[in-house]
Amino acid sequence: MVYMQIPVYRDKVTARGHQTIRALHPTTFELTKDKHLTERGDCIIGVDLDKGVSELDPELKKVLRKKTSLVIMVLKVGDLIDTVFAQGHENLVLSDSRRIIVRRSSYIDPATLAINANKSSKNIRRDLIEKLRDPDATLTMEIYVLDLSNILAT
Repeated sequence: MVYMQIPVYRDKVTARGHQTIRALHPTTFELTKDKHLTERGDCIIGVDLDKGVSELDPELKKVLRKKTSLVIMVLKVGDLIDTVFAQGHENLVLSDSRRIIVRRSSYIDPATLAINANKSSKNIRRDLIEKLRDPDATLTMEIYVLDLSNILAT
């Protein structure tokens, strides 16, 4: 059996909960540095984000800009965990300093972290979302990017 080394790049962001988090959007989820949230922000799962997509690790961003990258996001609130899988893309801009957006579609704007995700805000564990309705809750999102170029090139 032959084992390949797959490079993994990692970063982590944290955000806070908010009493008006609804997380009902069918195609995206978003984290924002804004401290307030209106009911219109139905894709937002965390506020008071510690860093936007532009502030992520430069090496991680470099690999995100490969269409062969697999993005794994681990969402944690207390003892609850949910996982989201998505893809990177060579056209990712990654320049927004206030937001991080993960999309089920292939749409890209400056805040887009990843596309073609398997979940949007409405698909995230509802017990985890319920905990995020507490303003004292902390959401940690660990971001892992796997560079699959060696595997997919063969």
